[in-house]
Amino acid sequence: MKKGTKILLAALVLVVVLVVYTFSTYNSLVRLKENVDSKWSQVENQLQRRADLIPNLVNTVKGYAKHEKEIFETLAQARSKLLNARGVEDKAKANDELTSAISRLLMIVENYPNLKADKAFVQLMDELAGTENRIAVARKDYNDAVKQYNMKIKVFPNVLIARMFGFEERQYFEASSQAKSVPSVDFSK
Repeated sequence: MKKGTKILLAALVLVVVLVVYTFSTYNSLVRLKENVDSKWSQVENQLQRRADLIPNLVNTVKGYAKHEKEIFETLAQARSKLLNARGVEDKAKANDELTSAISRLLMIVENYPNLKADKAFVQLMDELAGTENRIAVARKDYNDAVKQYNMKIKVFPNVLIARMFGFEERQYFEASSQAKSVPSVDFSK
């Protein structure tokens, strides 16, 4: 075989390898991006479930605490913001506001011993606690998927392919600074 033919063959093999690698990397990035989107959808599902529980919880508490109007308005506004938020950052901020409003509601509940014994209230609180756990799991799964995706698009040579096809870094769903201080709620009174 001639030297020119060997060089041409080597160049052809190199091009084929690069094309196969590009397709493989692109498909891998698409799968990871879809996984991130799927995990985000689960976070949104759980946030929606939580937002759907709020009106029932508010109506139950309203029957006992008629003069606590401000908290009900705050909860309604926070819930509305969560339902209308778009994107990870806006959802996270709205989620923090709703969490804060729920914490304030739970502190008010402390003043109503009969409410704490009400079956509907207890059931709603159990559902809310379960939803909060689901939100935590969904957020963790989402953040794990974002980490895997972001790492894949940042390493060389994947970064070249990611940039070429417009894959961009995704945001984590991070807890706010308020989340570090847990409100004190005591149902034993």
